[in-house]
Amino acid sequence: MPENTVLSFEEKVAMKLTKLFASFGYKKFKMSKFEEYDLYIENKSFLKSENIIAFNDPTGKLLALKPDVTLSIAKNTADNETEPRKLFYSENVYRVSGNMHEFKEINQIGLELIGNIDNYSLCEVLNIAKLSLKEISDSYVLDISHMGLLIGLLESTGLPYDAREEISAYIGTKNSHEIRRVCSENGVDSSICEKLTTLASLYGSIDKILPEAEKLIVNETTENAVKELKNVCSTLKASGNADNINIDFSVVSDISYYNGITFRGFIENVPGSILSGGRYDNLLTKLGKSSGAVGFAVYMDLLSFLNKDSDRFDTDVLLVYGKDVSAQEVFAKVNELQSSGNRVFASCVECKNIKYKTKVVLGEDMA
Repeated sequence: MPENTVLSFEEKVAMKLTKLFASFGYKKFKMSKFEEYDLYIENKSFLKSENIIAFNDPTGKLLALKPDVTLSIAKNTADNETEPRKLFYSENVYRVSGNMHEFKEINQIGLELIGNIDNYSLCEVLNIAKLSLKEISDSYVLDISHMGLLIGLLESTGLPYDAREEISAYIGTKNSHEIRRVCSENGVDSSICEKLTTLASLYGSIDKILPEAEKLIVNETTENAVKELKNVCSTLKASGNADNINIDFSVVSDISYYNGITFRGFIENVPGSILSGGRYDNLLTKLGKSSGAVGFAVYMDLLSFLNKDSDRFDTDVLLVYGKDVSAQEVFAKVNELQSSGNRVFASCVECKNIKYKTKVVLGEDMA
């Protein structure tokens, strides 16, 4: 029977993604379900959810079911500034659901590149992210940004860290009113305030947005960010890999961990981003390492929003046979139907709880 008749949509996507990652030289990284609880507590702001499922091991050490894969890989990968480590994973993470009534086991597939991150490395990861979205659907978009532009503008405000974080969050929601309020309450220069609100609103094609980004340069940090973003976009365009890519400076991540290119991927009919990633050198620094790092994750649980026929049916054919039909005859009919690539559920009774595309009746003496 063809392989694609027995795999779910999620399983087919997982196979395509892992094959894609391997084709670029990424090696599968296998890790434990458990990590020391302190790793997550010390880096709580890096996590998508602050709810951590913890327990004591037989020795009394406090462990956690891993709520994140990147932290675990960053911790357990040897530091090497020169030679890159190209890793991919397909792992379950464990979180508390939003209503706090149950635990959730969520499958994530992604990759991490740790080591010397040059222009090609960044473009390779962005291209793989784009190709990952394409493996899921032809209707996709990858939005990219650069944290350096935001960080540089925030540096020029002279604001304390908490106020910078607050503005960063409002840029993520494109809330110009609240950006202006925080700036006004803290005496931020009006020209910098306007640049921050402009940053939050900029969205569009590479050719449209890059000239606008240049107008936001105020210091060396912002200048370097725009320069790197231009280099990345230029490489992607020259190599024919810039289709379905937009620039969106509201794609922000925690300013204490992320320091460069960040990005999110969207699929039609899936609410929110199904893929997210970026450069997170600062996390490696916090872990006492000097390597650079960039990566992304695909949130496989969101694939359920793509309503595929293969997942709405338990089987292709429900074969109902009567008492007057021999087992040999049933086998022959099952083999005939399977030879056409069908999944076949054979039963001597009508199965009301089985979802099927076609029903075939064999014989007349039904139970």
